[in-house]
Parts: sequence; structure tokens; C-alpha cells
Amino acid sequence: MKNFLGSESRRQWLSLSVTSALTVLIGTALSLTVPEVQAQSKEPLKFGVGMFQPDKNKNDATYTPLANYLSAKLGRPVQLRTVDTWEGLAKSLANGETDMGLLGPWGYVLANNESGAQAIATILYNGKPEYFAHIVVGPESTAKSVDDLKGKTFAFGDKGSTSGYLIPFYMLQKKGLNPDTFFSRVTYTKHQAIETQIARGELDAGADYNRNRDAMIEQGLIKASDSRIIWTSDPLPNDAFAVSADLMKDKATVEKIQEALAGIETELKKNPELLPKNYTGFVKKDNSYYKPIRDAGLATGKLTPR
Repeated sequence: MKNFLGSESRRQWLSLSVTSALTVLIGTALSLTVPEVQAQSKEPLKFGVGMFQPDKNKNDATYTPLANYLSAKLGRPVQLRTVDTWEGLAKSLANGETDMGLLGPWGYVLANNESGAQAIATILYNGKPEYFAHIVVGPESTAKSVDDLKGKTFAFGDKGSTSGYLIPFYMLQKKGLNPDTFFSRVTYTKHQAIETQIARGELDAGADYNRNRDAMIEQGLIKASDSRIIWTSDPLPNDAFAVSADLMKDKATVEKIQEALAGIETELKKNPELLPKNYTGFVKKDNSYYKPIRDAGLATGKLTPR
């Protein structure tokens, strides 16, 4: 086929084509913000969150602002995933379904034991990195202590819960009490359901924690008079923000996540929806902070070192 362009014309044509292509590429890049450009070049981080709220839709709505904030700070997409149980969230960090997660202390210890997931921060509740487990009874109950609950119905949280299962189970064990024989019936359910069933008189007693009970009262889901606390634990480390063993190898990204979490306390003044009410930020912590939970797991035989 005959070439109708001379060598000089071909050089000019190629030069114009390259210039045009560069102009389009530069224009496209300039139309994006820096975080958007960075985000397009990186794989999404999968962010798992436990079921802190009564249902998945509410949980997703509550923690989407945090996922969006992390995405903006990290310059890459962050995909939120609500996981129904603490055990399930621990497993998701182990099998690669999530890269990072906000999970209860016992769930974190399980994830660390199973897969080497690592805590990099702890959430603050009213400025403190700790909370308390409770045993609650109905308002008409005559029980004044756990010893008075013999023959009563009792509910634990799911078996991946710190305050709903591990710590009250450990307390009963130290008292020499076997839940299966001490109580007339034992069930396992969500924290919100425990408070609701006690308020309705459908359950004699159950394990809960101060943050959940406070939140349910503030939201009008129960009244303070609907349940009564008869036992409170020693202070427990708050929920862990943990990353998978694989992500932990990426030191630069982990440091960025920690910086972003540390900045939330200031950011909350401009965007109070970033965290649920009474949660005031994060503080940098590591695996050692969760030693009391690990010790309880080992003492009860619920944790088998790997």
C-alpha cells in the first residue's frame, strides 16, 4: 500500500498525536482530586465492623461515615462490611474477607490467636479506653448478687463477646459455678435482645456491658428502670481496631491508619456523625493492651494457643 505521507509529515503527525493524548491524560488527572487519583490506583481495603447496632442497616449507616473518613485519609477505597457475630468477624480477618476491623476485645484476641491479626488502636468511650461488663436483672427481681440467680433463666451474648460471654463465664468459673447446671436455662443472643427480653419479663438475667445499656437508654429502646445491675466487672480494654497479619506487613499503610484514627477526636468537632454518640476517638495501642482478655481466655480453656 502506497504511503501518502512523507517522512517529515509523518513526524509532525506523530508529534501532534502524542501531544493530544498527553493533553487528554493531563486534563483528566487535573479534574480529579489527589485522593481520587490515589484511590483509583489502589485496591480497596475491606473494613469489617461488628454488630454494634440492633440491625445491619442501622449498623451500616452508623459506620459508613468512619469508612468514608478512612478512605479520604488513606487515599484509597474502604469497603464497609457488617459481620453478625464477633466470632465471624475474627474469622473474616483470618481468611482474608476483611483487611481491618473494629471488634470487641475477645473477638480481637480470637483473631490474633487464629491468624496473627494485630491491634493498632483502641476506641475511646467518653475519653476512656475501657468499659465494664454487667450482669443485669429485671426490676421486679429480688436478686442482689449473682449467687441469687440459681435456678433462673440466663442469657449470654454470642461466644465471641467479651462482656457478653468470656468475662461473665470467667467470673462464674471462679465462683465454682457451672452455668449449665446453676441456671435453669441458658441461651445465647445479642446484647440488645438481652436487655429487651429482661425489660419484657421474658428473661430473668443476662450479661451486658455499660456502653450498650447506656446507648439503648439514650435511644429510647429501654428505660433505665427496665433493668438493674447486680454485678460489674473490673475495667476491660475497649474495642480494638485491628489489621490482618498481611496488612500489618505494610508499615506505611498501618502508620497512615493510626494517624487517621488519632485525628478523629479533632474531626468529630466538625463531623459529630463520624462515630456513635459517646465515642470520642481512638488511642494508639498494641496487642499487649489486651493481655487481661487473653489471660481470661486461657484460664477458662476457651483459648488454645497456636
